[in-house]
Amino acid sequence: MMSHYSCFMWLATLLNAVLVTSRLVGIPTVPFTVSGNQTYSITELKGIVVDSKFADSRDETGQTLIPPSLQEFAETFLDDLYDTLDLDIDISTADEPTPDTIFLTLGDPSKYSTASGAQTSEGYTLSINSSGIVISGASPLGVWWGTRTVLQQAILSNGSLLLGEADDAPGWKTRGMMLDAARHYYPPDFLIELCSYMSFFKQNTFQLHLSDNLYDNKIYTREQSLELYARFRLWSDSEELEGLNKHKNESYTKEQFEDIQSACASRGVTIIPEIEAPGHALVIVQWKPELALGTDLSLLNISHPETIPTMKTIWGTFLDWFHSKTVHIGADEYTGDPNEYNRFVNEMADYIYQESGKSIRIWGTFPPKPEYNNIDRNVSVQHWAFFEDNPYHDYILNNYSVLNSDDTYYVVTKYSASYPQVVNVARTFNGNPATGGMWQPYIFDTKVASNNPEKSNSLVLGAITPQWNDYGANASVFSEAYYAWKDGIPALGDKQWGGDLSESEFSSAFSALLSFIPGQNLDRAIPSVSPNISSTILNYTSGSTFEKSHYAALATWRDVGVIDHSLNGYDASTDCPLTADSTFNISSSCSFRTPFASKGRDYTLSLKILVDEIGKDATLITGGDSKLMLTPNLTLFASGNYYRLNSGIPVGKWINLSLIGRGNQTFASVQETTLDEPLPKPGSTSATEEEFLAILGINGVSLLPARIAIEAPLQQIGGEDSGWTGQLAAMELSSVA
Repeated sequence: MMSHYSCFMWLATLLNAVLVTSRLVGIPTVPFTVSGNQTYSITELKGIVVDSKFADSRDETGQTLIPPSLQEFAETFLDDLYDTLDLDIDISTADEPTPDTIFLTLGDPSKYSTASGAQTSEGYTLSINSSGIVISGASPLGVWWGTRTVLQQAILSNGSLLLGEADDAPGWKTRGMMLDAARHYYPPDFLIELCSYMSFFKQNTFQLHLSDNLYDNKIYTREQSLELYARFRLWSDSEELEGLNKHKNESYTKEQFEDIQSACASRGVTIIPEIEAPGHALVIVQWKPELALGTDLSLLNISHPETIPTMKTIWGTFLDWFHSKTVHIGADEYTGDPNEYNRFVNEMADYIYQESGKSIRIWGTFPPKPEYNNIDRNVSVQHWAFFEDNPYHDYILNNYSVLNSDDTYYVVTKYSASYPQVVNVARTFNGNPATGGMWQPYIFDTKVASNNPEKSNSLVLGAITPQWNDYGANASVFSEAYYAWKDGIPALGDKQWGGDLSESEFSSAFSALLSFIPGQNLDRAIPSVSPNISSTILNYTSGSTFEKSHYAALATWRDVGVIDHSLNGYDASTDCPLTADSTFNISSSCSFRTPFASKGRDYTLSLKILVDEIGKDATLITGGDSKLMLTPNLTLFASGNYYRLNSGIPVGKWINLSLIGRGNQTFASVQETTLDEPLPKPGSTSATEEEFLAILGINGVSLLPARIAIEAPLQQIGGEDSGWTGQLAAMELSSVA
């Protein structure tokens, strides 16, 4: 007879088995019913079959006005299968599945609901049996999220998928991130890569903050305020807006913004544009100083007869650029008259709806009060701080829809006296004040449970986590925005969807998935065939060359291949002649080129060079994200800024020049050597390292040095406009820093 203890342990074990098999560990987790103990090998797949009845169907109920068709999502999925799993399969259409295929189709949309019980177009059913895989979605977007599950599970299971079925849907409609692209420009390709990263973890919204300024400190004179860093990132040739944007090279044209929106939509992510006013509006006042409110030039005087017409002109110019059903007018931290503020919001809401049919969103600023002429309830509110509003008591109980951007998860790039520089991932696992358990978007207050609505409250739109660039463009390089979110996007993505990963499950799954995420290489990683055997990624010496020929329709030309002595076979090429000492003779009329543009964090790039002559602002080596220069001091140029050391290099002498990326820091060292000496192994040299630093201006009061992580430039040595002559004897890239 079984003892009470043995019975308890047997039941506990059985219950644990049921729990384990009732969900798949992924990011986010997936409810799943296992069928038996067999698996289906992803390598058995012969193709993707798109249901011909729905191939042209699109999700018209989502947030974007440019939803991809089921066929278009399928084609992106096909590319991802090849890039991620090396599956080279075909795509076709048919009205039913065939063996050993992934069949993409649409099902009953009423089957899927959010936490509030509302029907969602983002749900899907995943069925895996011995004959193949079927993904049936409430819409093509639902199917897309199902493809993310297939990719993740194939990676996590080494290609052996459990047989069974999942019915999965997000708990909340809006899930994503917000990036301050006003106080720091980011190139379109970087934003598109971020969308790919977000999409892999089923986030669907990317808010771009497109106009703002550095803090307009009261210590500034009027003239200083009018010269303070302030930017409007959209570029229009409209005569009505002439002078608003003076920086075309760091702006988005209509074509570029179209590309960003289309590329992100192709992966299920909607861009929400934000143009900030009547606060944070210094860029508008710098254009039209007469619109300022008193001495604070970052605020618009709403009562001025030209203020609202000016904002309507701005929005009227750009509304047809935007492919989202909601746009954001900012309206943050305004300290003028509340009734004038509310009038501004309501007039802009009416204008934007009449012109485009779009709704608007604002940051929570003046909660409704009986004595105010309050904002209309068709305006959604983005909560960010409890000193501005109590989202549940002020808004939700007054029937306003609210998006959760509480500053619990705020990031301020590089430095802040109030906020961290990376997402507080730990809080996602214990941010529920009622239970001590996991945070989800309905939890605005992680300390006081009575400030939170029920999970099922339909006025909770979801959650977006912001990253702010309070100290401007020179504080960071582009990739540091990614690293601030690297762990945060997947951790938040799980909870925004409604997942329930534990901290240990998250850590294990994320580390396994990271290197496989399609559509991006934000880490600027370079594959290495045997990283456990050798840390060397590239190794070139001038004595190891071979002849290469290139053929085109109208010409044939030859250059020299340079053998890669690492185990990777990443041969370089050059058209620079060899000297009598068998070194490459570098000048502006020839170049040495590697197969890669950049290497991300944790590297040592070593060059054995001799510089004969240096022009003004010479470029030693250029890459996709940075350039190593002599200005005349050693300088890294990255993300539009110069980061200089206090030293240069000797002329006419052989040196070992090392650039070291160590975590979130970047260093350089210079050591005199001879041509015959080999490059030192990374970390073995006694040469003094000097650190590249960003110098932050703290609100006009002080300067603060800060670490900066800059990618290694790898693309080209020499060439047009390089500005120096000399010799190259060796180049090596290592993963040891």
